[in-house]
Amino acid sequence: MPILCQDALWGLLCIHQCDGPRSWQQSDIDLAQQVSGPLAIAIQQSNLFEQLQQELRERQQAQQDLSRRNEELIRATRLKDEFLANMSHELRTPLNAILGMTEALQEEVFGTLGDRQVQALDTVERSASHLLALINDILDVAKIESGQVELDCAPCSVAPLCQSSVTFIKQQALKKRIQLSVNLPLNLPDIVLDERRIRQVLINLLNNAVKFTPEGGQITLAVTYPKPTEVQGETQYLRFSVIDTGIGISPDNIKKLFQPFMQIDSALNRQYEGTGLGLALTKRIVDLHGGQVGLTSEVGVGSCFTLDLPYQSSVILPTLAKSEEELTPNNVETQSTPTEAPLLLLAEDNQANISTISSYLTAKGYQIEVAHNGQEAIDKTLALSPDLILMDIQMPGMDGLEAMQRIREMPEYLSTPIIALTALAMEGDRDRCLAAGANDDLSKPVRLKQLVELIQKHLTQPNNRSS
Repeated sequence: MPILCQDALWGLLCIHQCDGPRSWQQSDIDLAQQVSGPLAIAIQQSNLFEQLQQELRERQQAQQDLSRRNEELIRATRLKDEFLANMSHELRTPLNAILGMTEALQEEVFGTLGDRQVQALDTVERSASHLLALINDILDVAKIESGQVELDCAPCSVAPLCQSSVTFIKQQALKKRIQLSVNLPLNLPDIVLDERRIRQVLINLLNNAVKFTPEGGQITLAVTYPKPTEVQGETQYLRFSVIDTGIGISPDNIKKLFQPFMQIDSALNRQYEGTGLGLALTKRIVDLHGGQVGLTSEVGVGSCFTLDLPYQSSVILPTLAKSEEELTPNNVETQSTPTEAPLLLLAEDNQANISTISSYLTAKGYQIEVAHNGQEAIDKTLALSPDLILMDIQMPGMDGLEAMQRIREMPEYLSTPIIALTALAMEGDRDRCLAAGANDDLSKPVRLKQLVELIQKHLTQPNNRSS
């Protein structure tokens, strides 16, 4: 009898009379047919069960592979974060000494300078600042790619944002006799965005426009309302446009521009400096805002970069609560100062930074004691009771975070101001410093004038960590 599985012949059911010939009756044939049907079903179910078991084994293996990949991804992400933090520290630490010593020399802390020396220091300062900007770009792209950047959005007035961005590049434009203009419509709404990040985007686009626009050209920053057909969806947008009369970009090269480390070709790389990260950062920052980036360009005519940022027309800027006295930029200098030179404890392991910061602060009238690691900082705090502590975070042995925690565990030093000096640049580093006991923090490279203002602020006001 045939054994059929879904109309396919699986095999035969053979019945044999063993002890002699047999005349097979219709009832025997009917019985064999009744047996072959359930037998076919049983065989089919057995096959399905085996297939199910195989699928389960494959699924379990796939889940194990996925779990292993996830673990490897988590580990790779952690290693990348550690690498970025270490790279930030290693690159910013020598820059701190270069920029700090340059600032001290420019202020003639070590003596009077001649005109040629001033020009040389200006060159050093510009080059070091440019290097710092490149480092920041690389770290920003890496942090955005890993999802570590969170926007600090608040209502922002558009006109001051545009004017301050143009002011930043005005000097470079004047050197090339480039005409700058800002076109803003009346009654612009306030827009909710991360003002620092969007200013970074506008300055980057304006810098590029200056870089690629020949002498005597024109650059315009304009704000308009795009037509509904020019944007996706029903969201309302404000369009920021940076229009130049520069060298222009061919259609084939436009797609390359928003990729990290990408510039148009090697010839341009030799003629125009940069990492090719600026436009990649621009796109990612605008994407985080829920906006869109656009570009139209014609070779030899110019380019127009556009940012479409969503807004709500009902947004109104909150009234600032600070008084005029609180907003006075030089109010720190009017505070009363101690009659004796304050004693500052500098916890720092890098000798170049020790020399830079110590010499500058000594010239400003402070007494300086140095600790080279966290444990030494604790010991000298107990021995000297400094008026203020400058604490580097990454040091050999005990690091700055643990040292601050230990110092804050001693009741007599709960009110001693501590300023954390960190070359780290990862998201959450400031929160870690404050949680460990710092009153404030500065990222390296530290601007020495800013450091002095911060020191004076904490020396002339009651400790306010608890608030």
